[in-house]
Amino acid sequence: MAVATLWAQPSAAGPEDRLALGVPSAIREWVARLTNDIRANGLKGRVRTQCLLGTRVEVHQVADGWAEVSCPSQEASGWLPVDQLVLPAEGDTRGTEYLVSATATAVRDEPGGDVSIPGVTLGTRLRVVGEPYRGWVPVGLPGPQQPGWVPQRDLTAEPAADLSAPSTGMVAAGLDAVKLAQQLLEIPYLHGGVSAYGIDAPGLVWIVYRQLGIDVPRFSGALFESGDDVAFDDLHPGDLVFLDHGGDPKTPAIMAERSQSDLPEVIFSSPVYGKVVSEPLKDAELAGITGCRRLPVRA
Repeated sequence: MAVATLWAQPSAAGPEDRLALGVPSAIREWVARLTNDIRANGLKGRVRTQCLLGTRVEVHQVADGWAEVSCPSQEASGWLPVDQLVLPAEGDTRGTEYLVSATATAVRDEPGGDVSIPGVTLGTRLRVVGEPYRGWVPVGLPGPQQPGWVPQRDLTAEPAADLSAPSTGMVAAGLDAVKLAQQLLEIPYLHGGVSAYGIDAPGLVWIVYRQLGIDVPRFSGALFESGDDVAFDDLHPGDLVFLDHGGDPKTPAIMAERSQSDLPEVIFSSPVYGKVVSEPLKDAELAGITGCRRLPVRA
């Protein structure tokens, strides 16, 4: 599965969600058919989060074709169709882990062959298990499947923090975070989403910093307590600003550059606008800031 949705309970998924329940899941088509109001409000209480290809989960129970699982990497739990799970191959840890750097790519059965897993999204970790061939690289897949193939240009090595110069590393990571967030501008807002097909506000922060090799909390409450408190006037690009937006007083936004009007500019996934936006904070919005945090540069 490129993207699997964790539901609050099996009955939370309705007939209109069938595209998200198949194998493979058609996440892009599912999101495209949802109205802005459903993506922002109608999934609340129904969708917990999403897991990307290769994410390990722990199965707690299986009932009527559904499995209740927990996802340790996100400190989340929920239900998903059993068919969207596969048992990991024991002891298969060979290869070097890379990150998908394209907004989306596909895993194919051979170089340039048929698509076996469509819609593999930015931030997915894939293990390269062999030598490249004409611009394609073999990647290990969960379970007993044979390796698949992806374009080499769609992968990047996971960055390492510069421990010899932490201040330089912090600035570089912050600027890179802004560039990555800009890559996701106009992506639809999706409550619980963490993919390039639909993403919520903390999901944007989670996937951007994951791409930098930095694991941060998945949800707003824990993000609000992460890293170091910083004064608004001392914010750097890549720092987090928490806004009272759309009824959530802890909506995280990524600090960007100062705009031409010298107003501070932020990038965030907005349930009000229905997409990832970049906008300057006006005076009225400055009064709605509930916190500012600087995340660590080390993974």
